[in-house]
Amino acid sequence: MVSTQTRRSAAWALAAEVPDPEIPVVTIEDLGILRDVAEDDRGWVHVQVTPTYSGCPAMDAIADDLQERLTAAGYQHVDVEFVLSPAWTTDDISQAGLAKLEAYGVAPPSPTRGGPVGLALSVRCPQCGSPDTRETSRFGSTACKSLWVCRSCQEPFDRFKPL
Repeated sequence: MVSTQTRRSAAWALAAEVPDPEIPVVTIEDLGILRDVAEDDRGWVHVQVTPTYSGCPAMDAIADDLQERLTAAGYQHVDVEFVLSPAWTTDDISQAGLAKLEAYGVAPPSPTRGGPVGLALSVRCPQCGSPDTRETSRFGSTACKSLWVCRSCQEPFDRFKPL
């Protein structure tokens, strides 16, 4: 007989592989929005996900992707719940997620948990590493990112807004 913990681990592993629809190089686990995956004795799976911000348009796509991935793996019933508390912050992004964002060309946020939010005097360009950058728009390709440009290499890039 398979233990409940083993079943939960298998369901979690499948859910953790779901890519973010807006930034497909990171998974929902990398972003820290995957909060819980539980399976009951009937094999029904309940997944809890926290949006990066209220009204995030990617949440419906994430719920669909979770249901598709888990039902394809044989789970008969998948329920996805959006939980707002505790609120997601950019501190929830894993170290692997931060590295993937930077490699993809998105400037990762600075840590904020455990103290005051630091004032970023500059943001390093994820292309060339130069700190000589400027924000060109508070909103980037998605509402959770802002648009920046590097004065050294002239390349535009997104930056995750610190929350």
